[in-house]
Amino acid sequence: MNKIFKRGFSILLAGSVLLSGTCLTFGEVPGTAAGSNAWVAAASLEKDSLLKADYSKMDQIMNASFGFLQKTPAIIGSIGGEWRILGLARSGMPVKENYIEDWYKVLEEHVKDCKGVLHARKYSDYSRTVLALTAAGYDPTNVAGYDLLAPLGDYEKTIWQGINGPIFALLALDCGNYAVPKAPEGALQATRQMYVDNLLSRQLSDGGFALSGTSADPDVTAMALQALAGYQDQAKVKAAVNKALECISELQDEEGGFSSFSTPNCESVSQVIVALCELGITLDDPRFVKNEQTLLDALFTFYLKDGEFTHIGTSANGMATEQAFYAMTAAARMRDGSNSLYTMDDAEKRKTEGSAENQGFGLPGKHKDIAEMPVTAEGKTFADIAGHPDQAPIEAMAERGIINGMNATSFAPDNTMTRAQFAAIVVRSLGLSPQAVDNFVDILDNSWYAGYVGTAYTYGIVKGTSDTTFNPEGTISRQEAAVMVARAAGLCGMDTKLSETAIRNMLAQFTDYRTCSSWATESLAFCYSEDILSQADLEIQPKTPIKRCEIARMLYNMMNAGELLK
Repeated sequence: MNKIFKRGFSILLAGSVLLSGTCLTFGEVPGTAAGSNAWVAAASLEKDSLLKADYSKMDQIMNASFGFLQKTPAIIGSIGGEWRILGLARSGMPVKENYIEDWYKVLEEHVKDCKGVLHARKYSDYSRTVLALTAAGYDPTNVAGYDLLAPLGDYEKTIWQGINGPIFALLALDCGNYAVPKAPEGALQATRQMYVDNLLSRQLSDGGFALSGTSADPDVTAMALQALAGYQDQAKVKAAVNKALECISELQDEEGGFSSFSTPNCESVSQVIVALCELGITLDDPRFVKNEQTLLDALFTFYLKDGEFTHIGTSANGMATEQAFYAMTAAARMRDGSNSLYTMDDAEKRKTEGSAENQGFGLPGKHKDIAEMPVTAEGKTFADIAGHPDQAPIEAMAERGIINGMNATSFAPDNTMTRAQFAAIVVRSLGLSPQAVDNFVDILDNSWYAGYVGTAYTYGIVKGTSDTTFNPEGTISRQEAAVMVARAAGLCGMDTKLSETAIRNMLAQFTDYRTCSSWATESLAFCYSEDILSQADLEIQPKTPIKRCEIARMLYNMMNAGELLK
């Protein structure tokens, strides 16, 4: 529809309104008085005329952008990452095979590398990732074993960054109708209402919202409206929404677009489109049509070619293209009567190798290869551990086939343990599959421990005594055992990192702490802090060969802390 036709039709419509005797003010809805039915019919016809050509053009551009966005792999980040995935997944169009799956694999590796900490301060990073995961059908509470929704339970940390915190927290929680996660001990527990109230408290006198200052910004106002859309049953929210809509209408320019910092731009238009669609307001609502120019008309002025949009000028911009695409997706979903962009209960669920239904045990962040070791020999015990302080952990490990006796009736709890024996026990405790490696000249392929040593080495639990030797029959000291158990604990999803101060404070309570090797102090401190080793001991005895009973106790305590025991 060209501008001349739209303008001419508007004049015709205005004449029919005047002749009918109906006078309309801003925001009024025509009633049923005589003559108003003709206005309704004419208005309906105008709506069809205003949007029909817009939608036709939008479909063509969407197809081009849909293809363009899949030319390069999605990454992790606000540009080229989560917003792209959200738009593609919510578009309803057939995404290229494995495109989203490949992004998820990249995300899993990223989450593992950062141990589930996407950002120490900006919690909107978690919200953005939750939105993309939910749109794509993945479970945000278990990505490589980490719950990426959990940080949003901490109210103060979520709102730290300003208005973006509550906006995106609400969008993330509501997109999948998720329960607000439990806050960590000592933190202020968040609720949805706390985020709503925080957002309302930031509304400016002009009705809008902004990152800072006292003048409304259309982007931020639109995003606040998106977050508040589902809470309009509250009178205070409804009033705030209406006031913000008046502000948005006033901010709209004569070409139907919006400016941030006095500059017309693509992203502002995109966010307002999404906001109206979330609120159920059609894009030809008279409040948001200026000089017969709809928001879609304004959006198209930033379109370049081949699916790309510009931010403000003539060069293509990734953020502008992605936001324009998911804005068009929002408009298409409204047109087609589908769920809104952020109402994602229609997203097809995907199952992953580490999904909750396949996991059922262990800590978030545990290595995907760790398997549960069930009881296979209930009541298993040994005659020589009766009344021993470590009887319970020895029996628990023996019942699961993790540790064996010297024979059927004898465990020899006070004997020392060889490096090969330790490799076998720690691999079994994690449920890992033995797999020999050709790294050590002193590990024969046909030895009973070759697979265990190979697996323990592959997963970084043990190292050789040199580049080519392992010394399988050598004994293990208490500090060596602590280092290896700490590495195993890391695979269980436990955070084994400690500050220098924490290490010093933990070990200084022992009379012989200065005899510990520097490479072992962090692991020793970790093991004591997690009760893998007992703080009731007076001495560490770091270089003393460890006993079989002590190894059984350490691994039992580690498995218990790692939630691997049922």
